[in-house]
Amino acid sequence: MQQLLSSILALVRRIAPWHPALLLGLWLLVQAAFLVKYHGPHYANDSARYLGYAANLAEHGYYKIEPGMAPTTIANNGVANFQYEHNQRYILYPWYQSVWLRLHAGWWGIVLGQMVISGLAALALYSAVRRLAGGRRGAAALATALFIAWPDVQQFNCYLLTESLFISLSVLSFWALVRARAGGWWGVVLVTLLLLTALVRPNGFVVAGAVGLAALAPLYVKKRRLFWLAAGAALLASPLAVWWLNRQLVSFFIVETYVRGELMFATPVWAVHPSGPLVLPPAGIGQMSRVLYFAAHNPGFLAKLMVGKLLVFFSSIKPYYSLGHRLM
Repeated sequence: MQQLLSSILALVRRIAPWHPALLLGLWLLVQAAFLVKYHGPHYANDSARYLGYAANLAEHGYYKIEPGMAPTTIANNGVANFQYEHNQRYILYPWYQSVWLRLHAGWWGIVLGQMVISGLAALALYSAVRRLAGGRRGAAALATALFIAWPDVQQFNCYLLTESLFISLSVLSFWALVRARAGGWWGVVLVTLLLLTALVRPNGFVVAGAVGLAALAPLYVKKRRLFWLAAGAALLASPLAVWWLNRQLVSFFIVETYVRGELMFATPVWAVHPSGPLVLPPAGIGQMSRVLYFAAHNPGFLAKLMVGKLLVFFSSIKPYYSLGHRLM
């Protein structure tokens, strides 16, 4: 065993100077493998509505509402043009697609662009981890290799969906956060990337929330008074946050999804079932208010559901995996 470990360490030392080329080769191999697997750009699920919106933007330079259809407002709760309102929550992605459509690059342009941005995110991850590791290349190379070789991340570069840009922008936000600790204009870069992340998916605000919590940690250690001022301001702003989330989530049906108890969306084979009747929120209130009402009246069921969802998410297991794959 000792001899095997020594041989592995010797091999690592020999190839260490070549690790940038090896990482590039691995990245190219993974991208090519998924392009072959999906036979090029992969059309799935919500691709139709993104591409339809993008085609409208590419043709007119703005989204032109069809005759007889008015843009949805919060007041009519999405009845007039639900799809238009829903697409606003993913607005950056149709705009991104529309650029490639205007350039007549089509689906291939969209996917190859996603791959390039994902490659830049891998470079940014390498830089950020190396900076955090005190300049050590080993940790940076390992983190980047794992990112490149993670199929649940890289496969989405071929999809005509928001996931690829969302993942890449999240990684780029992490890189900017690490650099922003040095001050200067990096704070502006960080805020810009966080804004883009929030515009590509409605749950992008979570990334900004995580950055906010990360910023509070050093304040608690070094500037306790400023920390409590920031925490108090956040508490006072919570009603405004609920109002904003009610507006942002107007086209979603979150409580209805929770009631089904699914640990994975549209996968009833894995579901949490309540021990008794659930208390549902009254009609006429916003989506975030509905979620808070549901949580307050069904805490046990919601806690089990959230724990189950977290386990499934972080373990990356799927119901269609074999028992051996799940154990691994």
